[in-house]
Formats: sequence, C-alpha cells, structure tokens
Amino acid sequence: MTVSLLGAADIRRLASELDVTPTKKLGQNFVVDANTVRKIVQAAEVQPSERVVEVGPGLGSLTLAILETGASVTAVEIDHRLAARLPQTVVDRGVPEGALTVVDADAMRVTSLPGEPTVLVANLPYNVSVPVLLHFLETFPYLARGVVMVQAEVAERLAAKPGSKIYGAPSVKAAWYGPWRLCGTVSRQVFWPVPNVDSLLVGFRRDPEPRGTEEERIRTFEIVDAAFNQRRKMLRQALSGLFGSSAEASAVLEAAGVAPTARGEDLTVDDYQRIARAARQD
Repeated sequence: MTVSLLGAADIRRLASELDVTPTKKLGQNFVVDANTVRKIVQAAEVQPSERVVEVGPGLGSLTLAILETGASVTAVEIDHRLAARLPQTVVDRGVPEGALTVVDADAMRVTSLPGEPTVLVANLPYNVSVPVLLHFLETFPYLARGVVMVQAEVAERLAAKPGSKIYGAPSVKAAWYGPWRLCGTVSRQVFWPVPNVDSLLVGFRRDPEPRGTEEERIRTFEIVDAAFNQRRKMLRQALSGLFGSSAEASAVLEAAGVAPTARGEDLTVDDYQRIARAARQD
C-alpha cells in the first residue's frame, strides 16, 4: 500500500476548499511536514495490525501517517466540516476503504470508541490536552499506550517526578494509569499557523493491572487537587478543609505513613493512594 502524505500546499488547499481558518478556540495548529507526522507514529511504535485512536485529526496529516503503517484509525473530530471531509481525503491519498472510522464529536463527551483501539496517537489541541488525556485514560481501559504532541510545558508536567517545581496535579493523575516519558521535540515551523509555544512528544504505557477501584481513584484525585491548590502549605494545612481540621488531616496522613509537614509536590501517586485508603478507614 502506497499512501501519499500531505504537504504544506495540500493542507492550505484543503483548508481553502473547506473555508477553514485554524482557530485558537479549538486549539487548531495543523502539521504541514510529512517527516514530523512519521516521527510521531514511529515514537508510538504503531504496528500494522493495531487499531489507533486519534483525537483532533484536522485535515488528516497525522491520520495518513498512521494509516501508512497498515494500522486502522478511529478519528475523533469536533469540527463537522473536517470530520465530513476526512474519509474522502484518505481515500484520495491511497488508503483502502474501511481503514478509517470518523467519530464526529467533542472528545470530552465521547464514551465509546468503535473497535476499542489500544493505541492513542494525536496532535492534541493545546487548550484541552490534559483533560482529554485524563478523560480517555479513565473512560477507555483498553487504551494500552500512546504518544501525543502537546505544549512543551504540559508534556514536561505530565512526565515530571516528585520534588520538581513542575510536578503537579496532572503529573500525579497521569501517573495513576502508568509511567510517562518525554519522547521527542517538534519545531514550531512544522505548524500552520506557527504557534507561539514549543511542542514536545510525550508517551505513556498503561500498567497491566488497574491501580485501584473507580471510587478510590476519585477519592485520590480529590486529595491531589486539595494538596496542589495550596501547594506552598504543609499537607496537614492543605488537606484540613477536606478532612475537617488540621488535626484530623494529620491523623489520616500519619495513618498513611506520610509526614503531615510534607508538601504536595513531595508525594508519589502511591503516597496519595495510601492517604485515600487511610481516609476511608478513618
């Protein structure tokens, strides 16, 4: 199978045909470089037999690079014009019919995916990248791994380890599902329009077994949010509102084996989970 990828002229022609102007509201920055989309697919180690889900395929640059491997794609697109045009684009560029399924919907509202894809590959809109990632990891347990392109600061935060200045609530929540790693840089010049921020590739691999129940996840995430809402404070103070008082927060923390004087950025996801379990038993 020979698939013809999109170049800069193709992207602009398609956009003109559809009367599409990239918007900040939807976080649209189209990739116009074939080498970049191939790099993303290679980082994700996409195999011919796999089913991939792509969020925000836009005009189809990355979609075609995924399909080029022989994998099939479920593409979730919020812009109706782009969703309607994408199937024709991939057929025109040499992809067999049936390899692409388009879901015309807001990714944050999708609760089922045709074919239960196991790999997530996407150029995520900067303004919703973390909520989309967490929604997909929570909603689709069959997603085993993925690589996404996001704003550099977001990628670094997702992959951050405890103790660093950029470690925060997204770092802990992402780690609930498995390990994350930075896996590539992307030049601003491969986008149209050129963004005013840098981008990075960040990848994840889901742990083979679920970390805990849904109830436990929700409770853990509440504790994470409370800890980082007042990250400069000691945990016994930051969690006092959640547990009723500083004294009660201290008792729960001590039961979990966590120092009440620690701060949110010092704790691993395991620590937060132990606090949630201790609170339930309290």
